[in-house]
Amino acid sequence: MKFTNHRLRTLIAACGLTLATTATSALAADLPGKGVTVQPLKSSIAEETFQTLLVMKGLEKLGYDVKPIKEVEYPAAHLAIGNGDATFLADHWDPLHADYFKNAGGAAKLWRDNIYSDNALQGYLIDKKTADAHKITNIAQMSDPKIAKLFDTDGDGKANMTGCNPGWGCEKVIEHQLDAYKLRGHVQHVQGNYSALIADTITRYRAGQPVFYYTWTPYWVSNVLKPGKDVVWLQVPFSSLPGEQKGLDTKLPNGQNYGFVVNTQRILANKAFVDKNPAAKKLFSLMKLPVADINAQNMAMSEGANKPADIEKHTNAWIKANQAKFDGWVAEALAAAK
Repeated sequence: MKFTNHRLRTLIAACGLTLATTATSALAADLPGKGVTVQPLKSSIAEETFQTLLVMKGLEKLGYDVKPIKEVEYPAAHLAIGNGDATFLADHWDPLHADYFKNAGGAAKLWRDNIYSDNALQGYLIDKKTADAHKITNIAQMSDPKIAKLFDTDGDGKANMTGCNPGWGCEKVIEHQLDAYKLRGHVQHVQGNYSALIADTITRYRAGQPVFYYTWTPYWVSNVLKPGKDVVWLQVPFSSLPGEQKGLDTKLPNGQNYGFVVNTQRILANKAFVDKNPAAKKLFSLMKLPVADINAQNMAMSEGANKPADIEKHTNAWIKANQAKFDGWVAEALAAAK
């Protein structure tokens, strides 16, 4: 058969395409996650989607079949992962979730040998104007009816504190401390939809009214109500925690005591899964997300960029801005599978 130059170029191009397709297929077949399904979980905190998506995208690069996120609160999430009904949670707080970890089977069923994000603070805050005017520095001062009344929003004489959703873990600490610090008759722990409650708290602050609330970092609230400028952290009279955290000292290195241990956010995974999937285990152990980056993304959500497509863009933008780091995680995870 006689080939024209055009036919020869077409044949070469076709062969090249076939080779490329074959190589890509072979590469996909070699990925350690091929044929393995992963089910991610998260709580009802919308701002945890970013952290979760980032882990999911790393797993997809390893070939895993990653299903859409299922939303369940922390106690049920820990149990589901321990039982093998789900694969991972990107926001396990250690030691805040110590009771959930223990109740779901502990280290025999769960893996959390990583530091995804560290230096997570929690505690109680009030507006700086009221704090300065009345010299309020410690939550124990709420036992003074005159102080408590400053933060009374419903006329019952008790301070109304924007609190923590049931099932998050922080609510157990708050309830324990209301008794430990003898504040039960002076402070009302207001619970419900935290996002709506904190939005109302911010509205009251902007109207010049006193505010009293619980929050945590990383989270967008402290970007809006800035500690030291707009609000101040309240100290507690002494360390007192419930359950598995009992006996832990909550005093910070600088001597301040906000009543909560500084937490590490970990990727919690089913132990049987990580034992069978060294690539995923390596990825989980390597991934790290700075608190400042989580705060920035959460702030964007609070300003309206909070739809699934927005969070997807945020995640992709983070990967692009940290491409070498992300690719390094994937490369090390692939090497761990060999």
